[in-house]
Amino acid sequence: MILILFAGGIALAASILLTPILVEQFSRQGLGQEIRLEGPASHRSKRGTPTMGGVAIIVALWVGYLGAHVVGIGYDADGPSVSALLVLALTTALGGVGFLDDYIKLRNKRSLGLTAKAKYVGQIGAAVVFAVLVLRFPDRNGTTPGSTHLSYVRDFAVASMPVTVFVLFCGVLVIAWSNAANLTDGLDGLAAGSMSLALAAYTVITFWQYRQSCELDPRMGCYDVRDPLDLALMCSAAAGACIGFLWWNAAPAKIFMGDTGSLALGGLLAGLTIVTKTELLAVVIGALFVVEAASVVIQVAVFRTNGQRVFRMAPIHHHFELASWPETTVIIRLWLLTAIGSTLGMALFYNEYLSAVG
Repeated sequence: MILILFAGGIALAASILLTPILVEQFSRQGLGQEIRLEGPASHRSKRGTPTMGGVAIIVALWVGYLGAHVVGIGYDADGPSVSALLVLALTTALGGVGFLDDYIKLRNKRSLGLTAKAKYVGQIGAAVVFAVLVLRFPDRNGTTPGSTHLSYVRDFAVASMPVTVFVLFCGVLVIAWSNAANLTDGLDGLAAGSMSLALAAYTVITFWQYRQSCELDPRMGCYDVRDPLDLALMCSAAAGACIGFLWWNAAPAKIFMGDTGSLALGGLLAGLTIVTKTELLAVVIGALFVVEAASVVIQVAVFRTNGQRVFRMAPIHHHFELASWPETTVIIRLWLLTAIGSTLGMALFYNEYLSAVG
């Protein structure tokens, strides 16, 4: 437990200290955000705010995770696990895609970066490599980081997916979660604060999976998840990195995470759902991200069908802004939605455990 706290604390400190350095450097180089003209008028004052702050989140995540392992040498802790490293690699790869997108926007002084096709190629490429590797590296019990079974809190006892279908499934998850996080990153601190809450929930879930691991105590209700303690350490580091970044990203934001951060964090969540076998439970924990993405899908589908708009503007946080809600009110209420979803997700997780052992 102490190493989980160390991971979060180290990442928090690294993020808080690194982010203002990026603010200064990016401001000096004129790497400021371009604002969509069709967006809410109140956002135009944010033009020129430094972006690509996701670099601080990714660096702090790695520093917190590896730093906790260095500290853990004195606690006879195991080294980095393959499960956490695969998720971190997916996170970093998607952060790289986002960085290219942000860089093109800044270089060309426009609000559009990579083409949709190029972005999808990057996301799918990272997802395919992750999907192939996550089915390898069995431990001494034969457990691999990922499973070809669909899961809620644990694998469903139904036929597994063929490997090709599993790879396609992983691609869908990575694209869905990374784009959902990207859509949510439209207000100061909204994505960083919401992701902090979701990752805190996953820290609790993975630590519980460790305490009830089949490898430690094979009994009714145990979890057949590989490296749950190290995943808890990684989740704590990610939550700490997001909170540290939020210190500077909260309204009025001194820096935006950009696609560098949002795609990386969405990929992190997607990878976590696979290695923790909580692919369906994540829909509850990440309820805000699901709602944000769904609002865009609904808006586009209805408009193309009959020319009508369901929302004043999508994603849905802009709908509330155009309804004259103050930005901070929208942010706090959507944080509350995430807190409710995360709490409900943990409750459903624990209820399933009670049912399994009962």
